[in-house]
Amino acid sequence: MEILGGLRRNWRQFNPPVASKQEDALKFGILGAANITPMALILPAKSHSQVIIHAIAARDKTRATVFAKKHGIPVVKNSYEEILDDPAIDVVYIPLPTGLHLEWALKALVKGKHSSEGPILMEAFHSRFALAWQQFLAVLDPPNISHAIAKAMLPSYIAGDNVIRFDYSIGGGTLLDLGTYPLASIRDAFSAEPEECIDAKLTPMAPPREKCDHTFYAKFRFPNGGTGEINGTLRAPKTHLSLPNITVTHKPVPAPEEAKKAVGKGAEVTRTRKFEIRDAGSSTVKREYTKTDTKKAYTFREIDRDAAGEIHWSTYRYMLEEFVNKVKGRKGSGVFVSHEESIAQSRALDMIYEKSRLGLRPTSKRVSEVT
Repeated sequence: MEILGGLRRNWRQFNPPVASKQEDALKFGILGAANITPMALILPAKSHSQVIIHAIAARDKTRATVFAKKHGIPVVKNSYEEILDDPAIDVVYIPLPTGLHLEWALKALVKGKHSSEGPILMEAFHSRFALAWQQFLAVLDPPNISHAIAKAMLPSYIAGDNVIRFDYSIGGGTLLDLGTYPLASIRDAFSAEPEECIDAKLTPMAPPREKCDHTFYAKFRFPNGGTGEINGTLRAPKTHLSLPNITVTHKPVPAPEEAKKAVGKGAEVTRTRKFEIRDAGSSTVKREYTKTDTKKAYTFREIDRDAAGEIHWSTYRYMLEEFVNKVKGRKGSGVFVSHEESIAQSRALDMIYEKSRLGLRPTSKRVSEVT
């Protein structure tokens, strides 16, 4: 039955119910016909009554036209600027390469996108909105974490040598792509920002792309004295099959006072706890055992939080819900990616570049051009 439920849930995620659109629905314009857009925005928008995918523009208008026809987008613009200049468009989604985010986000903000009482900007870190992740964070005790390590490794056929992922001029490199997710996860786990990058190794691509890394490693020291590591690559063996993962180790605690946090149903979170009971005087191990708990949650209700959600919602659908809540001035679940968090993430990335032999990425010149 559990397998059948999982199949049904996954099918519904890719075939969501279509909601009737409200009069006050936000009209979205999309910059670029990126491959991520159907999963990240178009599918989630189908089931949201206050979201309409209204227009798209791409560098190649023919590609934009084909994309629009395939996904039922009514308007195709001639340029990104036309998206920003259209007063009918409330929200701009920017699935462009990393190095173009700043320019077009600033241009959108200058044009008043996205407005309620003022412009609203959110970095689309969808992993933050995973219910499994929220459940996992709920069982952690951040001040007492001694170590965390997050890994993300994808086989080499995912990204060839000549793809834009390795174009230095537009923010290429594995760290700025895949690496942002494990970095964000250890920051979330410690619920704090790293004080120092202790070690960093970025393995460069072969010339002429030697300024971009294909594999990354970094180790940080956090305010509580704990350490966090990230490790990842876009050059894993073709047979490599593993999901991104994080392992968090807490500091030893006296057995009688072991913290026990109540967790709700759900979420595909697995927690392994290794216990060593030692003699207080001699530190001799009296007993050693390991306990593993697996939890599942697909809605906020299952983790005892009052917020909207359905079992078939993807991380992107939860993210869209919270963005619309922010624009509409609603409370929502409280999960969001604030400006301060985006800045802190960038600061931690800079720490890695400064520590590595590849060096700090240059500051963008586009700020003065736009503002």
